[in-house]
Amino acid sequence: MPNIPMVESVLNDLKAREHVKDALVVSRSGMHIAGSPPPGAHLETFVAMSAILLGAAETATSELKESLQYLAINLKDTKVLIFSAGPKALLVTRVVADATETLLPVLGESAKKLQGML
Repeated sequence: MPNIPMVESVLNDLKAREHVKDALVVSRSGMHIAGSPPPGAHLETFVAMSAILLGAAETATSELKESLQYLAINLKDTKVLIFSAGPKALLVTRVVADATETLLPVLGESAKKLQGML
């Protein structure tokens, strides 16, 4: 059973950063664990499709003999970045597009922290 208050604490720390718009944790099966989707997004659809996208990217790249670091979806003003948070979950974030490079280490560390909690 995940420690939801600890997971929410990690998400709140991320959302406190200037260029992070949204952060949530999703199970590998596409169920919502913690956090909020972007405003106007349908929760069930957003989390399920995020899990499907990361799973598809991992499957598609498995033959390359490299591990997937994260999945990036480039939008007009923002990027959706999806990180594996271990075998049970993933971290889904939406960030300001120009800030991606500076946020990648922070997001990767947060995904590792979450892996230990889930």
